[in-house]
Amino acid sequence: MEQFKHFPVMAKEAVGILECQNGKIYVDATLGGGGYSSLIAEKISPDGLLYSFDIDDDAISAAKEHLNKYKNVKIIKNSHVNIAECLKKEGIEKITGGVVYDFGASYFQLTSATRGFSFSKEAPLDMRFNKDADFTAYDVVNNYSEENLVKIFSEYGEERFSKRIAKAIVLKRKQKKIETTTELSDLIIEATPRIKSKLHPATRVFQAIRIEVNQELENIKNTLINILPFLETGAIISAVTFHSAEDRIVKNFFRDNSQKFNDSRLEILTKKPLYAAEEEVKLNPPSRSAKLRAARVIK
Repeated sequence: MEQFKHFPVMAKEAVGILECQNGKIYVDATLGGGGYSSLIAEKISPDGLLYSFDIDDDAISAAKEHLNKYKNVKIIKNSHVNIAECLKKEGIEKITGGVVYDFGASYFQLTSATRGFSFSKEAPLDMRFNKDADFTAYDVVNNYSEENLVKIFSEYGEERFSKRIAKAIVLKRKQKKIETTTELSDLIIEATPRIKSKLHPATRVFQAIRIEVNQELENIKNTLINILPFLETGAIISAVTFHSAEDRIVKNFFRDNSQKFNDSRLEILTKKPLYAAEEEVKLNPPSRSAKLRAARVIK
């Protein structure tokens, strides 16, 4: 089995802004390797409670090992969209302390040789966070219309050559279904002009397909809508995003719920997003694109 590696991005900042207190109830909505959870558990011991959510079995296995010394942590295998209903089943009526989100894929998922997220490692076209789900990257690549492919590559990947790539995919799959990551990656390289860029030509398309497979943007909207009524006055939402579309959803949600004419429920704690420190970016380059926003429930 591959070793699970994950670098929690802006962990000190994302957890620090929660102002963790002993005795309160907190949620780590996107558990990953347990980096945020371990920091929260430490701060809220001995009487605080932490509920940590993830749908990835590999992440849960790794996090259990990482968190087994904490008796005040419960890991729940479920989507962050369903936090409120899961906590109700646990007898919890309100999240009294706060919730932290780390949106996007983990380092392990993106670099795994078997999960199908990486364009540099041959694997079946998969890209599912939840391995119990039926819908995969194969379905997107081989079944979506050319028009729909262009749409997701443009919107989720901000890919400038979306039309060329979509057309090449449709032509290729008429001859033979596209089954592996390297097949797709090679096709993208052939379909796009050679330009000077630090990014691999397949980067944006793979990102777009991953977002589509896991309904990431829709889930961000839904989890924020669902969690707000379940937060006690004074509780804090801390959210780390990695993509402009993710950040836009969080920013707009905070803005819309902090405006007086909308009967404001939130006080925004980050007028501008916080970014990873230079030291962290050197150690973990993907953190360069991370943005942290936070808000406090005021009613």
